[in-house]
Amino acid sequence: AERSASLDPEPETASEEEIAFEEKTEPMTEAATVQPELVVPENSIYLITAEDYDALLRIVEAEASGEDETGRLLVANVVLNRVRSAAFPNTVSEVVYQRKNGKAQFSPVHTGKIARVTVSDATRAAVARALTGEDVSEGALYFVNPTLADAGNLKWFREHLTLLFAYHGHEFYL
Repeated sequence: AERSASLDPEPETASEEEIAFEEKTEPMTEAATVQPELVVPENSIYLITAEDYDALLRIVEAEASGEDETGRLLVANVVLNRVRSAAFPNTVSEVVYQRKNGKAQFSPVHTGKIARVTVSDATRAAVARALTGEDVSEGALYFVNPTLADAGNLKWFREHLTLLFAYHGHEFYL
């Protein structure tokens, strides 16, 4: 229910029925899926929204849940490197959910795994390190796990990109 501003110093109060009605009819937005307690670490060198922070936590967890903290840090580094690169979108959420020719750039976005993960403390720690400027990725903009990658995708990586290094079975590229 839309209310107009009142000059009356007494604040308007809504009945319980009105409140219940408002709660039931409030539209769900994409931002409503962001955990309300998410606060970007104070010492972050990046200006990102809670929505971006949520996307970064989720993509790191979805991509690197079996990795140690360095493996998780590397995934966060790649996402943040893309944000800084003119070749990619300018926000974490746009990078994470980017599609090229209709195809998601990160497999957990394609499969929906990104929406189902529970973010671990190890992921939170790795993302905090990345947001404070720690970068061990040598500027990598891409990564792939050759044992899980589609043969065509792996061929594209190896023919079109420059391999920087491998870490725990993942290859990192420029």
